[in-house]
Amino acid sequence: MPGRRHLRAPGRALGGGLARARIPGLPTMGLVALFATGCATPGPLHVYTLQRGETRAVLDHRPDGTQVDVPGFLAPADTVTGFAYDPFTDHFFLRLAPGNLIRVVDRPARKIKREFTLEAAAGARGGDLTLRPADGHLFLLDAAAAQVVETSRLGKLIRVVRLADTTRPPTGIAYDSDRDQLLVLASDGRQITVHDREGGRLGERMLDREVTPSLAFDRGAREFYAPLRATPDTLGVFNEQGQLQRTIPAPGPFVDVGARSFVRVF
Repeated sequence: MPGRRHLRAPGRALGGGLARARIPGLPTMGLVALFATGCATPGPLHVYTLQRGETRAVLDHRPDGTQVDVPGFLAPADTVTGFAYDPFTDHFFLRLAPGNLIRVVDRPARKIKREFTLEAAAGARGGDLTLRPADGHLFLLDAAAAQVVETSRLGKLIRVVRLADTTRPPTGIAYDSDRDQLLVLASDGRQITVHDREGGRLGERMLDREVTPSLAFDRGAREFYAPLRATPDTLGVFNEQGQLQRTIPAPGPFVDVGARSFVRVF
């Protein structure tokens, strides 16, 4: 239901609150062991791209090399400005122009989970988005300003975060859940600046290839994913220092990644 967050162990130890939860018929120690096992063995990384064309489905690039289409439920007139995947709920988030509408697609159920409108201050201008799986907060770029808008998972405005030492509106954003940091792609398609959630600048990386406006980050391998500008329908995978490591054939202007876990709690 919209008011409850479906939790999914993302491959890291969870707090004691879940360990103390009761499931009828399952002893407490068994439940603790179940969560511990799930957290210790996260599922394999999946790469998701939002396709071009008439259907514009989400393409799930699986670790075994197979691909599966997931409907994006996009009409011909819909313009997507941002795309993100939430590994806790197994949902895709699509931000639609002019930027105030969010569509949430349930990947395993292959249906629209919900749609909501961002509060006015959050959705006036479109841009890329990412999310913080721990609480479901969305971080949305403002296409006309060097700032990030933070909202609840249902679009309630929490705050506007000014990005320190940034003058031009960025074009892509990702989240590092290990370090609780925002990773922001500059308009030149190469510079990635690292910020805390208050907007403070912590450092930067420089990609050795120019990419188009979308960014994803694999916290396990510490790698960036972005579509290469010079090679259409190809993703570049960069190490944390910005060096290209490999490429992936993947049509579409938007990308995100996520590791599915073996445990999902409803």
